Amino acid sequence: MCLYFIDNRAIKDSEDKTINLSQSFSLYKTNTTAERDQLQTRYNNLTTERDRLQNLLCEKTCCSDGWKKFECSCYFISTEEKTLEKSRQDCLEGGTDLVIINSKEEQEFLFHFKKRVWIGLTDRETEETWKWVDGTPLTTE
Repeated sequence: MCLYFIDNRAIKDSEDKTINLSQSFSLYKTNTTAERDQLQTRYNNLTTERDRLQNLLCEKTCCSDGWKKFECSCYFISTEEKTLEKSRQDCLEGGTDLVIINSKEEQEFLFHFKKRVWIGLTDRETEETWKWVDGTPLTTE
């Protein structure tokens, strides 16, 4: 027969440590939740302010003569027929680039010109792997 002696003091100390850890964890969780909520509120406020400023900037956007405005961007549709390479070169020399279509609305805006236009999409690097001029892959929804 084996006898086990249990030290009541050790059990009490262990229980006290467990209670202290549990209380510390609860306090930490409460503080973390409050901080998360504050950060979320701040994020929401900053997002609202960013959107307001973007809209204000968009309203103030003026396009040069011969350019067409759509949302916050300006578009130039050349009357000259050029190759893709020459069109892109002309854009880059002017500090712009061929268009990257970001929405159905933007695509429809360009379609309304009823002209053939070069866009900034190519599969030149890898056949059938389409990328925009900024290197991002084509995504379809």
